[in-house]
Amino acid sequence: MGKYLASENIEVNGVCIHYAVIGEGRPVVLVHGNGESHDLFNTEIEQLVSAGYKVFAPDSRGHGANEPLTEYHYADMAEDMYCFIKTLKLDKPAFYGHSDGGIIGLMLETTHPGTLGVLAASGANLSPEGLDKSFLEKYTRINEESPDPLLTLMLTEPHINPEELQKIKIPVLITAGENDLIIPKETKRIADNISDVKLMILEWEIFL
Repeated sequence: MGKYLASENIEVNGVCIHYAVIGEGRPVVLVHGNGESHDLFNTEIEQLVSAGYKVFAPDSRGHGANEPLTEYHYADMAEDMYCFIKTLKLDKPAFYGHSDGGIIGLMLETTHPGTLGVLAASGANLSPEGLDKSFLEKYTRINEESPDPLLTLMLTEPHINPEELQKIKIPVLITAGENDLIIPKETKRIADNISDVKLMILEWEIFL
């Protein structure tokens, strides 16, 4: 992809966050999922820059180019992104989060309403019970045999009260795959508690 305008580190909320930034125009923040990095969005970054946006793509705490941690909590990660946006003086950016990134976006906007301009979240859940049961059982066994702090995060958090989502007043897009790790009623529960929302369940054939 094209050369980044900057690939930098920033101190926010007591941690160092590595991020890439490229383009000119209205700001868009992209946040990846568990165990990933901003490189997940290489194609999307190119598309957004071509469409006239300035893209900010941070690595979540302990991910990517950041130093790994021994413990993770979604509340900390959401606060990281809030501080990231405020420190860089981004004015109501668009925010897209995939998986953990979607959870972070929802928590950010419930904790600090009006920070974002629009929000899109894919594959987000409100609690571990919103994950596919077979996935939970399999990875609980794996984590018991060989504990991993990032896997522990997925298996024990988040714990978002659906009513908290009613604080979100900005336009929101909620998406999931028809065979997602997130059970369908969980995705619907998220959408049902946001006033200005569009819900899209994507068929797997779309990705072929």
